[in-house]
Amino acid sequence: MKRRTKILTATALTGTLLTGGTALADARGWWPGPKTVRVMLPEGQTNPSIANGVALGGEVAVYQSSGLGPTALNPSAPAGTPESFTDPALTEGATGVTITEAQALVVLRNIKTNLEAAGLTPADVITMKAYLANPPGAEIADYAGWNRAYRQYFANIDLKSHEVVPVPMGTSPAKAPLLANNARPARVSTEVASLPVQGWLVEVEVTARYKKR
Repeated sequence: MKRRTKILTATALTGTLLTGGTALADARGWWPGPKTVRVMLPEGQTNPSIANGVALGGEVAVYQSSGLGPTALNPSAPAGTPESFTDPALTEGATGVTITEAQALVVLRNIKTNLEAAGLTPADVITMKAYLANPPGAEIADYAGWNRAYRQYFANIDLKSHEVVPVPMGTSPAKAPLLANNARPARVSTEVASLPVQGWLVEVEVTARYKKR
């Protein structure tokens, strides 16, 4: 009886190893070449907001930004308030724009400027981390506002039709994004207790790849 139990256990273990071996063999097809960037996208979606993951070859040159926050560009708001770190010019004509959304628009534009100084563009971004603080009086971070702002600068070109997808700002009807961009970085967004500058609700860092020379 004991011998039979051992045989069954060994057979089950062998089956597990074979299954794992098959999965590993399939995954090996995902290993990138030395100078390759491979992006894993959700299956069946033509306009996903983010990638499931990104694989980098060992010879791919990358740029890592620091965490960037919004610039105080609203002279009508008291200094140090969340409202002061918005740019009315970016949201002109839009209705229902949240403070987090308005700040995120400024942050993403700052990311664009930062990348351009390094010889890159938002189209080269492969990973992104977003840190969100709760707006005053709110129990959780404004993920919806952040995601609307994100679509203004990222993931707004349909992968199948290659057409620019209209996106909403606040509660206004969807229209052409502030920046047409096909990039879909692997992304994480997380709520934090506080950010380093009083009034900040959004801080973002990105990794971007340099294209082949």
